[in-house]
Amino acid sequence: MRMSGISESVSRLSFPRLSFPRLSVSCQSVAFAALLTMAAIAAQPAHAEQPGGNSKKATGLPVVQVWKSPTCGCCSKWIDHMKEAGFTVKARDMDDITMVKRLAGVPDNMASCHTAVVNGYVIEGHVPAKDVKRLLKERPQNITGLSVPGMVSGSPGMENGRVEPYDVVSFGNNGVQVFSSYR
Repeated sequence: MRMSGISESVSRLSFPRLSFPRLSVSCQSVAFAALLTMAAIAAQPAHAEQPGGNSKKATGLPVVQVWKSPTCGCCSKWIDHMKEAGFTVKARDMDDITMVKRLAGVPDNMASCHTAVVNGYVIEGHVPAKDVKRLLKERPQNITGLSVPGMVSGSPGMENGRVEPYDVVSFGNNGVQVFSSYR
């Protein structure tokens, strides 16, 4: 894609639920690169190329962009969970995703091992696909995204024979609220 095409994509897009803190000059180039990445992904057609070269028909679900560590197995399992639920997932491996979390507006106490963006909403950690689908259906305007803070056994991607109760929480302008509970 030509640079002017990317710039045009950025100018057409808005990220109403993402809040961007003031950044130092040294961080601005990283922030701009992240915005360009999100813009390029958002501008992609509804069907994307799947592993193995097979084209997948549009499911009506948007692409989920994930930033994760290249060595994190539970992140890959969560990606598999999302694909099994019908999402197309584009993963980006990074050694440190702290800047992505900051740019996306993830509070420190909501952080987990990977960060995703889908239709302008942030998905932090091992959020079940059914909650992401509910979020996309309801489209609440007062939240930045959903999180399962930490690394909860039994959440999608963290299946290890033990199941801990956990909450999926929303975060944003109205603070933190329980979105759904798993007991």
